[in-house]
Amino acid sequence: MIGRTLFNYYAALFAKWILGLFLGATLLALLIDFLEVARSNLGKEEASTLTVFAISALRVPLITEQLLPFAVLVGSIGAFLSLSRRSELVVSRAAGISVWQFSAPGFIVALVIGIFATGVYNPLATAMKAESDRISTSLGSAASLLTDTTSGAWLRQQTAEGEAVMRVQGIADNGRLVLDPVFWVFGADGLLKERVEAVLGEIEGDRWVLSEARIVDVSGAPRLAERYQLPTSLTPEQVRNRLSSPEIVSFWHLPETISQAAASGLPPYRFRLQFHVLLARPLLLASMVLIAATVSLGLSRSGGVGRMILGGVSAGFVLYVVTEIARDLGSEGLVPAALAAWAPAVFATLMGSTVLLFREDG
Repeated sequence: MIGRTLFNYYAALFAKWILGLFLGATLLALLIDFLEVARSNLGKEEASTLTVFAISALRVPLITEQLLPFAVLVGSIGAFLSLSRRSELVVSRAAGISVWQFSAPGFIVALVIGIFATGVYNPLATAMKAESDRISTSLGSAASLLTDTTSGAWLRQQTAEGEAVMRVQGIADNGRLVLDPVFWVFGADGLLKERVEAVLGEIEGDRWVLSEARIVDVSGAPRLAERYQLPTSLTPEQVRNRLSSPEIVSFWHLPETISQAAASGLPPYRFRLQFHVLLARPLLLASMVLIAATVSLGLSRSGGVGRMILGGVSAGFVLYVVTEIARDLGSEGLVPAALAAWAPAVFATLMGSTVLLFREDG
């Protein structure tokens, strides 16, 4: 049985490698995003270096959240490599400690990181992203490496004055703001009245308030307006539920969002899937440690660092592909959300355990 001192030593080593790699990926993402935001706001007097940095720093946590499984996988491989180079794995084996025992600290660390990432990091990241959107919107900037909706999302609204079809490039502030909206406005008789383009649209009561609008009516003569209003029957919650990406909704708000979507008659598949994905994250991260162990066991005896790294990266890539396929199926309601979210984590855990059993226990 592994002792407490050795357990803590292994756990600290795994935590150092995993968190170090995650921090490095975060800094790299911050640099890339900062340069992109600076380029998109070039020439704006109000876009100071500090403001641009704040926009990037506040939204990068949500971007790097997707990198966490790879940080755990590569960090665990690095920890096993470090132990093997110092012959600590050989000594542990000679002392009668099995692979399950010296992998347990990494497994526990990954579980703790996963629980923290779901319950604390995700809500913080979504809140920071909302604040980043607010600052970006105050600059009149809609450019973003991470949008709240897919490019060119469509929405239809019906009012007493007629119907309107709108296309937006992104949303912010929980659906209250839409970025780069284009409206095709129809009258009560069903005929097209006008086409309206704007930089920003904001819901104020029962009206859309459009900033820097360009209006083209049936005569074909365009006119400009700093502020233009259109009637709407939509609420920010309806816009968010129909257009927003599930990734921008906090873990603790997802059950409420699922209920709102269902009550509005909208399919809640995407939000339900995201909820289960976050629930399954601790197990998925823990499975990364098992995968790292399966590709690292023979290193101390036969060498092959390159083969080990290639094997780990290949296993991670295969798992990523399986995860994305399962998520696509779950987001469309073709398979239950729980099955789509949990299957990759369970599959990776079972496969890692099976390979370890075969290699260690015959």
